[in-house]
Amino acid sequence: MIRRGRGYLKVREEPAPEASVQLERDGYTVIRGLLSPEEVAQLREEISAIYDRDPPDMRGSRGPEDMAMFRYAMLNRSAAAQRAVAHPGLLEVIEPLLGEDCHVIANTAWRNPAGHPGSHGGQHWHIDAGPHVPLPDGVSWPANIPHPVFAVGVHLYLQDCALEDGPTGVIAGSHLSGRPPPAAQALDDDLDYEGRTVTPLITQAGDAGLFVSDVWHRRMPTREGDHGRFFLQVHYGRRDIAQRLLPTAEINQLSAEAIARATTDRERQVIGLHPQFFYDG
Repeated sequence: MIRRGRGYLKVREEPAPEASVQLERDGYTVIRGLLSPEEVAQLREEISAIYDRDPPDMRGSRGPEDMAMFRYAMLNRSAAAQRAVAHPGLLEVIEPLLGEDCHVIANTAWRNPAGHPGSHGGQHWHIDAGPHVPLPDGVSWPANIPHPVFAVGVHLYLQDCALEDGPTGVIAGSHLSGRPPPAAQALDDDLDYEGRTVTPLITQAGDAGLFVSDVWHRRMPTREGDHGRFFLQVHYGRRDIAQRLLPTAEINQLSAEAIARATTDRERQVIGLHPQFFYDG
């Protein structure tokens, strides 16, 4: 656990919520009943109106059918979403891991229709970034050193998510591996890490599912009776990690002249113009 003291990060000595402890130890946790029924209803109303009003954000190379499931930069578009990302019950869990000055780096609404998971949506085992501390094969993270957390993903559920709906599955402890999931088992429902197998996040509207960016996770297969999924996703990062609400081609700190002088992909990257990836796509 960490805290910000006199400008620098230091080891946190104050006690932290049990959910923070589980998030650090296992790589995931669930906060039950974080949002009230009234807060859920307001979020559903505002986000549904945005889906009805605004066309899909065409990011990356995915097709229009997949893109129709997402709306990005939600705190810019919904007052209820902005309130939700600053919920005190959420911040008290993530701040001991990311610092009291952590911020939102991405904020996307997901609405997967029943019976149509789409080709995107995290069906393959993956991590959201990193791994932030890569480890070579045969090397394990020391048990006596807490693993640092650099980014945390949160799903704020706007409807119940049961096993048949294809819930997010996580593999506890896999964030300590220092590796992405094995590519040969990208769709293996029985994938494990050191004997620990998948835990599906079965949730109700108003719950929040949290997972560190390095933990192995995926959307589990849907089953007969699938109701679809509807949630507001929020990614939080340490202060040092840049926001990704909008692609760098749309929002950056560069002059038109500097952009024009960058003629190769690497020249564009080195001045901060990156292809869409992970959080921004």
